[in-house]
Amino acid sequence: MAGLIWAGAAVSVAGLAGLFWCIVYALRARRAGLDDAGLRARLQRAVVINLGALLVSAMGLMMIVVGILLR
Repeated sequence: MAGLIWAGAAVSVAGLAGLFWCIVYALRARRAGLDDAGLRARLQRAVVINLGALLVSAMGLMMIVVGILLR
């Protein structure tokens, strides 16, 4: 079960990296000086990726909890 815990930690870190990427992406989009429609399109893409990264991170945490419970 230690493998499940470590795999869950890796998945969770990948999700966190995706969340940080979304923050950087949104800040770059904001500083780009785009018009309202362009900024809205970029931020909509960031929201989709943000939700996916959040899901991946939650799945990793679930894997960790399952690994600890089965230990």
